Amino acid sequence: MVFALKTSSIRSAAPAFDEIFRDSAEAAASLDCEAPVLCFSPAKLAARANQFIDGFPGEVGYAVKANPCAKVITVLAQAGVGVFDVASTMEMKAVARICPTAKLHYHNPVKSRSEIATAWHAFGCRRFAADSHEELAKIAQSVGSASGTEIAIRFCLPSQDASAHDFSSKFGADETVAAELIRQAVEFGFAPLLTFHPGSQCTDPKAWIRHIEAAGRIANTAGIALARLNVGGGFPACYTGSAGPDLVTYFDTIADCVSAVFGDHPPALECEPGRSIAAPAFSLLTCVKLVRARSADLFLNDGIYGGLLEATQVSDLLPFYRVLRDGQVVTATDQRAFTVFGPTCDPLDVLPVPLLLPSDVRESDVIEFAGIGAYGMATATSFNGYGSVSQVTVKNAYTGHGNC
Repeated sequence: MVFALKTSSIRSAAPAFDEIFRDSAEAAASLDCEAPVLCFSPAKLAARANQFIDGFPGEVGYAVKANPCAKVITVLAQAGVGVFDVASTMEMKAVARICPTAKLHYHNPVKSRSEIATAWHAFGCRRFAADSHEELAKIAQSVGSASGTEIAIRFCLPSQDASAHDFSSKFGADETVAAELIRQAVEFGFAPLLTFHPGSQCTDPKAWIRHIEAAGRIANTAGIALARLNVGGGFPACYTGSAGPDLVTYFDTIADCVSAVFGDHPPALECEPGRSIAAPAFSLLTCVKLVRARSADLFLNDGIYGGLLEATQVSDLLPFYRVLRDGQVVTATDQRAFTVFGPTCDPLDVLPVPLLLPSDVRESDVIEFAGIGAYGMATATSFNGYGSVSQVTVKNAYTGHGNC
């Protein structure tokens, strides 16, 4: 993508387009944001990964689905992440291209036979998830009972937890079936472990207590000493309507519960966050295309078919935002609620809640959305010919919240 510099900012020595900007405000002042611009902070991404690596009482992986960008995978590998939770063979390819020695956890509980075979033969994957007898049998028939193959039995509990997306509605065996699957995995010659997901953007650490206690019951019912326990992702990022406590609260809760449930013989722990690691490392610069002052309607060059999809699924996941004009944050006591539309011709392309913006917001102002690094561009489309997004690097990320 070729960037266009604002005419007013052209200097005798124009900056290279891969220049590292001080922050997103400087980028907004220097660039013509005719197309949306992603501002990526490698330092923020590495720092967030290190919070997990240093604080979590076990092995830390990364859920690629949150953001499969090559730069993200590269920075995480350099930070020390050597395990990647992949949901498809295409995600495996993305990781292997950058980090060929990485361990791949194929934790999508439903896979075709050809996908299993490709994972095994082409990418050396030796970890597969299953939550049904049918899937487990399919894996056994596809790869045989080769030594060293791990099967992650995914279980679920009835949803009681504060999460944005309930994974139990789609994946996970109940406790009885999970115990049966562990025994069957052993019969097939696999090394079994348990895994769960408390729900995306889970703001209550107690959700992990419920699941870890269930893991203890499943292991007891199956009559095995659990060697490994994967506590999934679900760790939250920060949004205007949703944020959890500090990560250390989650880590301490998990460690204390595992000790209480498993005593002197605890399983080795794993986690595989995606959102919580990737979200704070990116913000999105969008440009105002039109303001209808009378009706308080505002049109941006990005919307629900681009980086703002998730805000329409769960309104609590609306990112923090601010208005930039000529590289300066616009602060105003006189504010107004604007209905914000995206650039497409679809009437559905509108944010679910109005944005409180300066009353004098105008065409060509930039509205920046923080914490867009997870499920922002990963789910973007090219509907109506939109979807072209530039990316720049910034030293300091705008997160919109001091704890993010």
